[in-house]
Amino acid sequence: MEIFRGRRLWIEKRTIRLPQGTEREKVIVHPNNAVAIFPVEKNRCKLLKQYRFAIDQYIYEAPAGTMEPGEDPKETARRELIEETGFTADTIVPKGFIYTTPGYTDEKIFLFEAQDLSPSDEFEKDEDELIEVISIPTSDLKGMIRNGTIVDAKTICLIYRCLEC
Repeated sequence: MEIFRGRRLWIEKRTIRLPQGTEREKVIVHPNNAVAIFPVEKNRCKLLKQYRFAIDQYIYEAPAGTMEPGEDPKETARRELIEETGFTADTIVPKGFIYTTPGYTDEKIFLFEAQDLSPSDEFEKDEDELIEVISIPTSDLKGMIRNGTIVDAKTICLIYRCLEC
């Protein structure tokens, strides 16, 4: 049974059968899938310092965005990189995917590393996004994760996939 449908997600309540045969009523959130991008060049990466209303604070995170229905993840990565950073990449390398919180959602985020960056002529910042692009030495990233400066889960996963820690 559908509980809610919005532009970016829908929520359903349904009876599921667990592997041992037990039935339970569960609520499942179905957002559109998304991408996250690690733009890196010359041992520096571009992260965003972005305001997130749900937690009422600014956090450091990788450029990311929601896939449009039927859109290829790599194309979403190219589009979102331009929209959020103002840069384009000649090389986009897939780094797998993650499930964000499989206890209640089937959201999948595809991970990419972007290389060979150059400024884009197509850059137009969205009015409702409070974003500052920050250039950070890649050597600082592990420390920023350890000390709690970077707390965004998708960004932490992406950094570890790209830096092969």
